[in-house]
Amino acid sequence: MPAPAHQGTRSDRLRAIWRHRGPVAWALRPLASLYGALSGLQRALYAWDLRRAQHPGVPVVVIGNVIAGGAGKTPVTLATVAHLQARGRRPGIISRGYGRSTQDVRQATPDARPQEVGDEPLLMARASGVPVFVARQRIDAARALLAAYPDTDILVCDDGLQHHALARDLEVCVFNSDGVGNGWLLPAGPLREPWPRPVSAVLHAAATPPAGTPADTPCFGLQRQLAPFALTRDGQRVPLAGLQGLRLHALAAIARPEDFFAMLRAQSLELAHTEALPDHYNFESWQRSSDLGLQVICTEKDAVKLWPHVPQALAVPLHLRIAPGYFDLLDARLCLSSTPLNTNR
Repeated sequence: MPAPAHQGTRSDRLRAIWRHRGPVAWALRPLASLYGALSGLQRALYAWDLRRAQHPGVPVVVIGNVIAGGAGKTPVTLATVAHLQARGRRPGIISRGYGRSTQDVRQATPDARPQEVGDEPLLMARASGVPVFVARQRIDAARALLAAYPDTDILVCDDGLQHHALARDLEVCVFNSDGVGNGWLLPAGPLREPWPRPVSAVLHAAATPPAGTPADTPCFGLQRQLAPFALTRDGQRVPLAGLQGLRLHALAAIARPEDFFAMLRAQSLELAHTEALPDHYNFESWQRSSDLGLQVICTEKDAVKLWPHVPQALAVPLHLRIAPGYFDLLDARLCLSSTPLNTNR
């Protein structure tokens, strides 16, 4: 039996608008102009030294994007941290902690509640084994992390290209397969800021770099794929091949839920029911909408919030394949970088 079509989320509808310069996008252009003026003013304040970026004293790598929605920043952050660890570095991760109910500076420990630290910081704390701190101002998170873990010798910031208050040594801009969409600023298009802009490297899921990327910008391809296994709440691995023939309830509270469903189907899994929820959905008020006999399967990011309510749910990790040149660039630039880059570019 084919899976019932899920109701499109608000982000699904926006992405459809942002792919073309259609009537709705044109109608939103005045708001995009206002957004562009306000964000441009913020950048100008730092460029004119009316506001100053602050550096924590150890190298900072910012992994971010210029588009709204899921570009894959968190998996890239984890891959970057793993590479730095393999090179003998002692990294830490800083993040805003989007969607959390708290406002203070705090560590995201593996046993923290996602409502208090955010789902992505909690996932990174569990997956990386390195200290993760969250704060609205990333420099506050950086200073708190370095005070608690003074042997940390490099910081990776999950998101933050537009957070100009944090000085950085490297900027990595991640794009999903949509690239820059229609090329317009929010809300008429997907761009948080005009593209192109100078960055240290571009990672792109499409076959080619996003439109407008300067020829001298280092660009590297990335591919997203599911791990060949799912995880239980207690960390046991269940091969995906062993789930073939079972009727599954697949749910995803991420920016691009259909990508997750498509990857599950590519593993020959039967999705009897699919459920797309808003990105960072907290599951506190979630009620199951499928047959209790269906096995629930979700993303690893969603699992940290879903497991307290559905402990038998299975979580499928997302793995990235990044062109080796990206890691070569990291090694070269971090060895050469002795002072913070100018963030007012």
